[in-house]
Amino acid sequence: MPIVEAKYIWMDGTFVQWNEAKVHVLTHGLHYGTGVFEGIRAYKTEDNLVIFRLEDHMKRLIRSAKLIQIPFDLSLKELCNATIELLRKNEIRESAYIRPIVFVGYGGIGLDYSGFPISTAISAFPYAKYFGKSALNVCTSTWRRIWDASLPPQAKACGNYLNSVLARMEARARGVDEAILLDHNGTVSEGSGENIFVVQDGEIATPPQSSSVLAGITRDSVIKIARDEGISIVERPVSRAELYTADEVFFSGTAAEITPIIQIDGRNIGQNTEGKVTAVLSRIYARAVTGVIEKYRGWLTEVYP
Repeated sequence: MPIVEAKYIWMDGTFVQWNEAKVHVLTHGLHYGTGVFEGIRAYKTEDNLVIFRLEDHMKRLIRSAKLIQIPFDLSLKELCNATIELLRKNEIRESAYIRPIVFVGYGGIGLDYSGFPISTAISAFPYAKYFGKSALNVCTSTWRRIWDASLPPQAKACGNYLNSVLARMEARARGVDEAILLDHNGTVSEGSGENIFVVQDGEIATPPQSSSVLAGITRDSVIKIARDEGISIVERPVSRAELYTADEVFFSGTAAEITPIIQIDGRNIGQNTEGKVTAVLSRIYARAVTGVIEKYRGWLTEVYP
């Protein structure tokens, strides 16, 4: 995704100029993927800028660091306050993307990073859409999703995303927009950076965490909204065949939001257009993240007083 550079990046408690936010070439996280990160969205409202589920994202960042044994002592409050202050200092009032990262710094060249410095940085910049189109043509990847026997899928860890990069690059080489990865059992897992939902006969199904999916915060929001709307939704294993016969399929994610899939492996999904259930959820989600719906305002953190 292209980046519109902002003025400052927050690094280890200090605001530094965008082009001065640098690390050593021997940074451990650069060589071995020893870092964790988050992707967070901020949305423009009528009179403010709001961050969507800020605390939930930062809680997951802390859990991810714990899971891959990166010692991390910043509190949830400190992370949230730094994010709000960064948006203010950058004078961002349009919709934006926020990227916190915690990584192992330069302390040697070996795999064991005991005693190495740990750095935390947060960047934020204006941002609109992840996909350049309103509906997607995707493929199932030849790469399988990582699983617990090798790497922990529940950690939003830097190294884990080489798996996603390979799948995404394969999709682009095949002339489609995105990839769907299967898990080690051959059932559906997720996209390269999105959770996936299948709609059949008015019921929604989404793969469970046991299918190596990241516990997405947008995914959780979609489940909550669907249940509030009286739409049946279940977490269960989803077969590859179900993708082809589904009435609707859609992705969810911080960057992707809710994006319909209209073709998979050259097969049209449903009527080859956004389905009714997807449209309903997408419309409600767009209103929820911008503060229009009262009952979801607890998901939002205002940036400006």
